[in-house]
Amino acid sequence: MLPSGNLDEWGFFYIFAAISETSQQAREKELLLLLTNLMTEKVQTPIADFDWEAYENGSTAGEKSREELTKTYDESLKTAKENEVVTGTVKSISKREVRVDIGMKSDAIIPISEFRYNPDLKEGDEVEVYIETLEDKNGQLRLSHKKACQTRSWDRVNQALQNDEVIKGYVKSRTKGGMIVDIFGIEAFLPGSQIDVRPIRDYDIYLDKTMDFKVVKINQEYKNVVVSHKALIEAELEAQKREIISKLEKGQVLEGKVKNITNYGVFVDLGGVDGLVHITDLSWGRVSDPREVVELDQDIKVVILDFDNEKKRIALGIKQLMPHPWDNLDASLKVGDHVKGKVVVMADYGAFVEVQPGVEGLIHVSEMSWSQHLRSAQDFLKVGDDVEAVILTLDRDERKMSLGLKQLKNDPWDGIEQKYAIGSRHKAKVRNFTHFGVFVEIEEGVDGLIHISDLSWTRKIKHPSEFTQVGNEIDVQVLEIDKDNRRLSLGHKQLEENPWETYENEFAVGTIHEGEITEVLDKGAVISLDHGIEGFATPKHLVKEDGSQAKLGEKLEFKVIEFNKDNRRIILSHSRIAEDATRSEKREKAPRRSEKHEKSESIAPQQLEKTTLGDLGALQALKEQMQKEEGK
Repeated sequence: MLPSGNLDEWGFFYIFAAISETSQQAREKELLLLLTNLMTEKVQTPIADFDWEAYENGSTAGEKSREELTKTYDESLKTAKENEVVTGTVKSISKREVRVDIGMKSDAIIPISEFRYNPDLKEGDEVEVYIETLEDKNGQLRLSHKKACQTRSWDRVNQALQNDEVIKGYVKSRTKGGMIVDIFGIEAFLPGSQIDVRPIRDYDIYLDKTMDFKVVKINQEYKNVVVSHKALIEAELEAQKREIISKLEKGQVLEGKVKNITNYGVFVDLGGVDGLVHITDLSWGRVSDPREVVELDQDIKVVILDFDNEKKRIALGIKQLMPHPWDNLDASLKVGDHVKGKVVVMADYGAFVEVQPGVEGLIHVSEMSWSQHLRSAQDFLKVGDDVEAVILTLDRDERKMSLGLKQLKNDPWDGIEQKYAIGSRHKAKVRNFTHFGVFVEIEEGVDGLIHISDLSWTRKIKHPSEFTQVGNEIDVQVLEIDKDNRRLSLGHKQLEENPWETYENEFAVGTIHEGEITEVLDKGAVISLDHGIEGFATPKHLVKEDGSQAKLGEKLEFKVIEFNKDNRRIILSHSRIAEDATRSEKREKAPRRSEKHEKSESIAPQQLEKTTLGDLGALQALKEQMQKEEGK
């Protein structure tokens, strides 16, 4: 053993002696041992029996061997591992750092900033530190008090979650959606919804407060912690709710405080249990926003409408505490009276008008106009309109009322025979088409039909859209009046004279006209003639002189073989022209023709075409007379 004493007293004599007389490795180890003993002052008294002779011969351990001395030194040091938390002693404190001894070969220096949560730290205090490394690149021991606290805190937080413990935390700041709470030195998140069972409108009242919390969620990967104060309250409230609900009865009137307002209703705190007043139960009148009726934190009376023990749901009402508005409706009101009100709801089929708070009547779209062209109610009214209407039906027992707007005007069908007499001419607006005609409106509520056959004298119209368009004005003449069905029969072509009266002479049977084939059908072809009229020819009358069939678009001469004024029908033939020419040529070549024979042959074709069975006797007599003349 080396003699004890201060380093100044003994000087460095032993140090240099050890270095000069022993091997390099032994000298380094002995020097380290000597410095350790001197600086830690573990040797308090000089060694009285120090063996100087043995020391001079290369042994400074006296009777003990060097191996024993090394073993004793190694055992005097604490054993520690990296990344673990150990307890150390504060050896000294300066303005910037703290020197901590954990029983290793050297002390470690820790920044004073890591001890800012412990302002009362002093020399000799024991603190927990985290071993980052036993020896860095500079051969120094590196410790961290902050990481030790975090490690211990993280273990403590996990333990609190597993054991469902109630822990204390310090609310240090606000953040988006909630608060930041210091738990064992770890920053945890407190959502706004987990602060209290009631909605929080002022978060600042919780700042700088120490409160009880429960750890409800931990993200091990990102080291995130979520705590709740509401969870502590809910456990107490649950028992309170069961007790309150067990005493509830339908029809019971209670006092509560408005806790929350939504678009669909109001939540009311009944003293530990919440109930919902649906928007339809706030008032007998229409309510578009519950905030029109109540406000937050308002004390109100409610009646229990229904409740569910299992789901803890309570349905409340406010309007049920007030008399029904229909009970206060003027008893003198009757069908036919005029009432004023405001449109509160619109639908495609009609409008609801509030004639007094809580009393509404329906104006059906069919009662908004005398027009029979039903449209959407939005075309006549909108929410907020002030209207006057006539009561059409009134049922006080069923609390229903129907109203009408059109009844404020005279019925246009009153005196219709004088206003729109048969034969009178008017202007109408095209409203709609069908395949058989055009529906028009002469005035609001007075409709009529123009049949497709009454649109034109000359044109063959397949669909009314070929003649006019919806929204156009058209001149009409009244043909018939159907007052029971509120419908007029109208015509358009009647405004002009019937051209077929004059066409009878121009298109007489036997006359020849140029025409164009405009349409080819299975039964024949349509031929366009002058004045825009059309004729028809069957396939056998479309054969040309060369034997070919006439085609679409060809312009040919046609002979009228039938004219029907009443049915506006003209039957034409192209092949008849060639046939008549051939017969004429044969007659000219025939010998000894008498005047009477020629006269008989010159009989108008139309007369032959129109010969019937009743004329066969006359034809037979004519034939016999011709034969006698030829014999002479």
